[in-house]
Amino acid sequence: MSVYLVLGIVGLAVLAVSLVVGDLLDGVLDGLSGDWFSTEVVGSFVAALGFGGLAAEQAGAPGVVALGVGIGCGIFFGALGAALTRLVRGGATDHTPATDDVVGHEGLVVSGIPADGLGNVRVYLGGHTLSLNARADVVLDAGTRVHVTGVLSPTAVTVAPVWNALPSTDA
Repeated sequence: MSVYLVLGIVGLAVLAVSLVVGDLLDGVLDGLSGDWFSTEVVGSFVAALGFGGLAAEQAGAPGVVALGVGIGCGIFFGALGAALTRLVRGGATDHTPATDDVVGHEGLVVSGIPADGLGNVRVYLGGHTLSLNARADVVLDAGTRVHVTGVLSPTAVTVAPVWNALPSTDA
């Protein structure tokens, strides 16, 4: 049995344990920096090193070349594992968006905004729908796309219409 095959199986076992048990093993590598040394990354690196080296060895490559191929595969899949881990860990949030979070985002006028009064806008943010009172410098009808420009209170914002691109002047 090849050393590369054993490394590949051990790497897969570490990956399987980290996926099944979750964050239980993450404390093991806390002394090392960030997502680069999580159990998922180490498992994917070792598995790719093993199987990449095994593939090169079975193709007839000399030992040094097989080791280089294995290390290259390990680095590639380890980096991919780190990127995916960072994406998954940073993607979800339990944070409920507040009014301050919608500044700079687009929304839609639900009920018209009069010249000197409040209307209502709907803003979609991070999978949440926020319905807020809104004030604008111009009269805006229902269905108008708007850009949130500021916060008046915890339930009210200022908005401006989203301007369409100017037509081309090319003749």
